[in-house]
Amino acid sequence: MVDLERIREAMAERLEEDKSRVFVEVTGATLDEALADASIQLDVPVRSIDYEVLQRGTNSFFAMNKRNWHIRAYEMQKSLNKKKADQMARDALEEQRNLAPVIEDRNGDAFVFCAPDGVYLKVTQPVGNGQKTSIRDALDRLRDRGLNGFTEDAIKSVVQAAAAQYVKIGPFRHSPGNDAMMAVDITDQEMKAWLYATPPGPDGADLSTDMIITFLKNNRVVAGIDEQRISDFVDRPIYKQNYLVAEGLKPQDGADAHIMYNFETDRSKIRLKESASGKVDFKELNLVQNVVEGQPLAQKIEAERGKAGKTVTGKYLEAKNGRDIPLPLGKNTKVADDGLTIVAETNGQVLILNNKINVEPILNIEGDVSLKTGNIMFLGTVYISGNVEDGFSVKASGNIEVKGTVGKSELDAEGDIVVSQGIAGKGEGFIRSGKSIWSKFIENTKVEAGEFVIVSDGIINSHVAANRKILCQGKRAAIIGGSLSAAEEIHAKTLGSYGGASETTLNVGFDPRSKERFDALVANKQAAERELEDVQLNFNTLMNLKKQKKELPEDKEVSLKKLGERQYILQTELEEIETELKQIQNYLNTLKTKGRVSASVKVFAGVKIVIRDVTEEVRSDCKATTFFLENGLIRYGKYQGPDDDMKRVPSGYSAD
Repeated sequence: MVDLERIREAMAERLEEDKSRVFVEVTGATLDEALADASIQLDVPVRSIDYEVLQRGTNSFFAMNKRNWHIRAYEMQKSLNKKKADQMARDALEEQRNLAPVIEDRNGDAFVFCAPDGVYLKVTQPVGNGQKTSIRDALDRLRDRGLNGFTEDAIKSVVQAAAAQYVKIGPFRHSPGNDAMMAVDITDQEMKAWLYATPPGPDGADLSTDMIITFLKNNRVVAGIDEQRISDFVDRPIYKQNYLVAEGLKPQDGADAHIMYNFETDRSKIRLKESASGKVDFKELNLVQNVVEGQPLAQKIEAERGKAGKTVTGKYLEAKNGRDIPLPLGKNTKVADDGLTIVAETNGQVLILNNKINVEPILNIEGDVSLKTGNIMFLGTVYISGNVEDGFSVKASGNIEVKGTVGKSELDAEGDIVVSQGIAGKGEGFIRSGKSIWSKFIENTKVEAGEFVIVSDGIINSHVAANRKILCQGKRAAIIGGSLSAAEEIHAKTLGSYGGASETTLNVGFDPRSKERFDALVANKQAAERELEDVQLNFNTLMNLKKQKKELPEDKEVSLKKLGERQYILQTELEEIETELKQIQNYLNTLKTKGRVSASVKVFAGVKIVIRDVTEEVRSDCKATTFFLENGLIRYGKYQGPDDDMKRVPSGYSAD
């Protein structure tokens, strides 16, 4: 039977993976920056992140409206393998090293500031392999400002400390009328503020950070003031040019609600399966996406509230909230308790139809099962309007119905199998059903059914096993050749063929699967006994040789050891086989059904009838006969017609 339990386990593993997935939404000026941010938040290296681009950024220098990258990043499934975990730790360390900013070498510097109460000097430390600021460098900065009365002793302590703070080093003859002047310009609908400054004249004072900030606030600039840029201006003034000192906060509209799907929504994508050797199996297209009851299919990401902005003058700017969307609930789906997750209500195929998520318990194949469709595996019922071509397989947890023919193929269903035009397996076809099989004819095919095999035109040269009955009822309802087994009854119009050209064996009165296992065990027992006989003979020969010579050559000693080990293994296997044979024999003996074989028209000579453990070969043609077991002998009785089982129809079908 199709291993539904294995499929369910795989689906359950996928469900656990989906539940354990963690994601974050991040933005960055570049994709690399966004991934680096996600790496920090998820605490995993960049190479261990999957991501989905929600908004593509624009990095071009000529772009009019530059946008940041907005991505949703996922943490990959964590491995429990320690070696892999260690490797990930090493990768994370390597990623952090790669993401660490490159430190540029920069020399120390000296800055001079003239205030009304004195002259101030600030010296900064070098960066990287940069050079320290010397006393001579500091004196040069003072001379550039026309300040010549300072000695090395006056600035030595400041240069050595390099504390990056302004320190008073002497008095300043201040002329207030020559102080630096400033003006402010507010532009871009009050979203930017620019400082325009003129340089100080002789003995005029410079502009300090506090002076600039106070001036801005007195001139309506109360928000978005960039103190770092103002501090940079104080160190390196830019005169007679507009210098950006404040920016408003733009409003951010909330993101709209959206659906995150846990399955492939583009059905045109073909996912070919590659073997370990690198070969691609074009029959395994994986076009059907199976889901199990209770499996999460999609999650709704709720709409975000907008973040209000503010102009440099303090005016609030409203932002729009994201738009909500309804859940795309379709057939056989429901909402989980969280109100956001869509889950399957039944096993089947997940599809998007009319923008809604549906789970279809029936898979309709329009046309043939061929290279176009690939092999089919479905957690439900499969309906095929055409044929199943040679070399392809169809497996279903429900029923399988084929309106055309089935060739050298494999059909496997937990329910019923219905083939309208017949099965021609060409010696390699295999049909297996958990319940019953209906077909127009069966030819050169191996068939197994959990209940009935019902055929209208006949069974030819096939190996057929049914746990209950094999019934042929139609104009050409003949069984010709092959081996057929049924627990209760085998019925047809004619059995065998003229002259016994095709060997026909009909077995009834026992569970076919148990009998098949019993026969296989008997064959295994015979093979093991023959091998054990040879092994014991060789073992005894070497043992006698060892007793005579007291010692064997090394290669003979090795052979003796291997023969002893093989002898023990075979004896153990034979014990296990004998135990299982007794169990099956006891089970077969408890079966109450006696079994019968019936032919409404004719039984040809040469047909072999097996009822339970009694065998009878028909020696001459006979008409309208029913064979049954009585007092340990197979009797030829008057024909007994079939019961109402001949009128049976597949599950979900009507007698009409």
